Amino acid sequence: MNFFTAPLAQAGTISDATPISTILENILQFLLSIVGVLAIISLVVAGVLYLTAAGNTKQVDLAKKAVQFSIIGIVVALGALIIVSQLGSFFAP
Repeated sequence: MNFFTAPLAQAGTISDATPISTILENILQFLLSIVGVLAIISLVVAGVLYLTAAGNTKQVDLAKKAVQFSIIGIVVALGALIIVSQLGSFFAP
């Protein structure tokens, strides 16, 4: 009497799995789209602040800093895209 007649699972590799580099690039593309939208919104807000300053130097300085920080954010996000793309191509089979 053989009680253990259940089929055993075959161990092996998953050949149709998505590579990690592709997953990371997809996540980064999604995050970059969010960063792009936020950067455009922050640039518009900074422009409105600058236009409505009416000689208020504090508001002009605030608008200039907002533009500066949004541009720095865009550069950092694009730098992250370049780094992940290069690492993905380096580790890709």
